[in-house]
Amino acid sequence: MTLFLPPLAQDDFRFPPVSEALSHPDGLLAIGGDLSPARLMSAYRSGIFPWFGEDDPLLWWSPSERAVIQPSDFHASRSLRKAAKKSAYTITLNRAFETVIATCAAIRGPEQTWITDEMQVAYCQLHQQGDAHSVEVWDGAQLVGGLYGVCVGRVFCGESMFSKATNASKFALWQFSQYFAQQGGRYIDCQMMTPHLASLGAKPWTRDAFITALQAHRDQPIIQSSQPQQIADWRA
Repeated sequence: MTLFLPPLAQDDFRFPPVSEALSHPDGLLAIGGDLSPARLMSAYRSGIFPWFGEDDPLLWWSPSERAVIQPSDFHASRSLRKAAKKSAYTITLNRAFETVIATCAAIRGPEQTWITDEMQVAYCQLHQQGDAHSVEVWDGAQLVGGLYGVCVGRVFCGESMFSKATNASKFALWQFSQYFAQQGGRYIDCQMMTPHLASLGAKPWTRDAFITALQAHRDQPIIQSSQPQQIADWRA
C-alpha cells in the first residue's frame, strides 16, 4: 500500500489540520521537517507529536483516540499508597532531565525505542527553554524512576517514563499529578491508551475532544521554568 503524506517545508512550522490524519496507520499526519524547538512547540500546540524509529523519516502523528488523565482523577491504589508509606523516596522536578530522557531510551534498547539521539538533543533544547520537564524519583542519590514531557499551557503532554524499582514510575506520575493540579494544570496527555494507563485513571478521549480542551488551555502557561525543585519527600 502506498501512502501519500504532505512533506513539511523547512521554513514553515505549520502542520496540516489534524482532521487530515490517516486512519491506517491511525493518526499519521505528516512527514519531514525537523525537530527544532519552534516546530516541536507548533506540533504540541496543535495536538501532534513526533514518533519514528532510528532508520525512519521524521513522522508526525495525531491519533484518533488519546489517553488523558485529569490530575484529580489519578487512581492511587491502596497498594500504591501502602508502598509509598514504606518507601524513603524523594521526588523532584527538573533535577536531571538529560538523565531521565537518556534512561527512558536506554531501558528499552535500540531496537524498541523511538527516543533517538536526535530526539534527545531536541527535547533537551525544549527543556533549556522551559517547555519540557522531567520528574525524578530518588532513593538517596540513586535515580530509580522518572518521566518527561512537554508543558503546553495547562496541558502536560507526557512522552515516556521508566522504573528501576517497583512502582517508581507510578510514584512519579502520581506526585506530578498532584503538583500539576496545585499549579492549575488541567490535563495530562498520555498519547496512547494502555491497560496500565487505564489502571492509573486515564480515559480514552476522541481526537476532537482532546483538541478542543487543548485549544482552551494551551495559552495559559503555569510551568515556565526549568529550575529544579522538590515536590515530595517520603524519607522518615
